Amino acid sequence: MHPLVSQDHIDTFQRDGVVLIKGLFADHVDTIRRGIDRNMNAPGPYAAENLKDGESGRFFDDYCNWTRIPEFETVIRTSPAAEVAADLMSSNRVQMFHDHVLVKEPGTTKPTPWHQDGPYYFVDGVQNVSFWSPMDAVTDASLRCVAGSHAWAKPVLPMRWLAETSFFPNEDDYMPVPDPDAEGMTIREWDMAPGDAVAFNYATLHGARGNTSAARRRAFSLRLLGDDARYVARPGPTSPPFPGHDMAPGQTLREDWFPVIYKR
Repeated sequence: MHPLVSQDHIDTFQRDGVVLIKGLFADHVDTIRRGIDRNMNAPGPYAAENLKDGESGRFFDDYCNWTRIPEFETVIRTSPAAEVAADLMSSNRVQMFHDHVLVKEPGTTKPTPWHQDGPYYFVDGVQNVSFWSPMDAVTDASLRCVAGSHAWAKPVLPMRWLAETSFFPNEDDYMPVPDPDAEGMTIREWDMAPGDAVAFNYATLHGARGNTSAARRRAFSLRLLGDDARYVARPGPTSPPFPGHDMAPGQTLREDWFPVIYKR
C-alpha cells in the first residue's frame, strides 16, 4: 500500500466511512490554489453562489472542471490520491468521477448543509471515495462526517441547498435529513493543515460549519470510483448531470469521460 496509508486507515475507512489522510496533497497545495484562482476567475457552467440575499460573506462552489483547468488535471494525474483511493476502497483500479471546489470567504456564517453525495449521483456501488482537502489551515470550518452513516439502511433525502426543496420527487425512498448534533451522532472532524485530506464514502453524511474566521477556506474535492461502480438511473437529473452520456443501468462508466487513472 502507499506509504501514506496503513492498515488502520483502511479498517477505519471501511468501518466508519471516513478517515483522515495527513498530507495527501501536501506537495500540490500551490498548484491547487492556482487552479482554484483560475476556476473562480472563469467559472464553469455549474458554478454556484450559495448564499441568499442578506447572508454575509461568499460561498462559491463549482465542479467538473478538471479537463479545462490544467492545474487540477496535473494534481489528479501526479498526486498519490488515486493510489491511496485504491488502498482505501480495496479496488484494483480507480476511475475519475469529478472534481469539486468549495470556497467560503471570511465572515461566511452559512454552514454547508448535512447531506450524502451518493443520492445526487448516477453511480451505484460501495467502492468509492471522496477526498476533501483544505488549501488553508482549518479548525471550525473543517469537514464534519457522521461515522457509520455510510451503512444506514436508507439514503438521506437529497436537497437543493438554496431552495431547500427535495432534489427528486420520490421522497419515500429516502430518510429525512437528520440533525447529527441534536441527535447525538458520532461526528468525526479534525483541525487540518493545507493538503491534509478527509477521505469519505459517497454514502457518508457530512457537512461543515460556516467560516467565521478572518481567513479564506478554500477546499478542493476529488471524487473517485472503484471496481464495482455502475451507472444507475435516478428519477430526475443528477448532480453533476453529465448530459448526453448514453449509459444504461448496470454499465461501467464510460472511460472516455471517466478515465481510469490507476491500476494495480
